[in-house]
Parts: sequence; C-alpha cells; structure tokens
Amino acid sequence: MVPARNESARIGATIADLRRWVDEIVVVDDASDDATGSIAAAAGATVIRSDGRLGYISAVQRGFRAVSDGIVVTVDADGEMPVERIPELVAPIASGAADMVQGHRSAVPRLSERAVSAIASIAGPVGDSGTGFRALRADLARELEIPGSCICGTFTLSVMARGATVAEVAVEARRVPGRRRRIAWNRLGQALLVARMAIRARRRRVRVRTGPA
Repeated sequence: MVPARNESARIGATIADLRRWVDEIVVVDDASDDATGSIAAAAGATVIRSDGRLGYISAVQRGFRAVSDGIVVTVDADGEMPVERIPELVAPIASGAADMVQGHRSAVPRLSERAVSAIASIAGPVGDSGTGFRALRADLARELEIPGSCICGTFTLSVMARGATVAEVAVEARRVPGRRRRIAWNRLGQALLVARMAIRARRRRVRVRTGPA
C-alpha cells in the first residue's frame, strides 16, 4: 500500500519495483496536483483518489481499509525504501513470530524523528518508529486508529497498545535525487502526544506486572 501526493516523477518506478514482490498494489492518491494517480493506474496499481487532501496518516488508514486479507506492506512513493527486502519483512508475520515488522533505517535523516522515537521508547523498545516501510497483518492494520500529525511514534505505539508484537529488519534507505528534507515544525506537538501515549503505555505495563495474579 502506497500513500502518495505529487509523486508523478517517481511513482511509476516505485510500482514497477513493487510488482516483483507483492500480489496487489493499492495507491492512495492524496489529492495530488499532478499526474500521480493516472501514472499509478497505468503502471497497474489500484488507485484510490481523495478529492480533498487527507494528510499522510488518513491516507494510510484509508489504504488499510481497502487492502485484501493477509499481510499488508506500506511503502512511501518516492522510491527511497529497498522493496527487495519485503520478503524479510513479511517472513516473521507469516510464521507467527511477529504482528508487525518495521524496516529500521541505518540513518534516520531528521533529528526530530530520532527525538520522537526516543520519547516513544518510554513505553518500551519502539525502534525506528518513523519509518514508512512496514509489514503488518491486514486485520491489525484495519483496526488501527493512529492519532497525531505524522506516524512518528504513534504508529508503533498504537500497534503495541493492541498487544501486538513488533520486530525490525535493518534496511538501507536509498538516496532520492532532488528530495529535500524540510524542517518538520509539527514535531513539537507530535512529541507531546507521543509522550502522553508512551507514559500511559508504561503505566499499563507496570500495573500488569505488579498487580495480583
């Protein structure tokens, strides 16, 4: 499942790469101003078009509601993630060893992402909680309600709140030519939200561990 907005320069190549590794490709075109949706459809993806901009999280959740049963993989549209590693993400879920597997990037580009993941770790090991490269059970994906302005911290914490097991696979993100990392001014509010979620999760763990049998 690929959330996308104004990715006409890259979406076709991303879908071409994905076709080797997945059975179905769903692209959520988040009200793009360019030809993202038509290029995705021509490349063989099922395209869900939003008339108005939803934002990344809502686009992801809309895509989750549209996928088939089994295992769903999330991939950003810009081609940054090494989709050839999908079998490694899927294998622990298929074997029942994990409910979600994250592609843990060797280098997380934004300091704000690293900071939010550090705050989320109050609840326990969350790894690369801002990654856009994940595999998870489709039924779990459809149940998720992910709060906040981005997935940093909140996606992984929302999965953990359902008692699901999270694992990781180390991946090397590709450099995307022309892609500039803008300053993420919204991360302060995200950090406060993640802190509240993580503290609540930590308290729940303490109560379970120390309560009566």
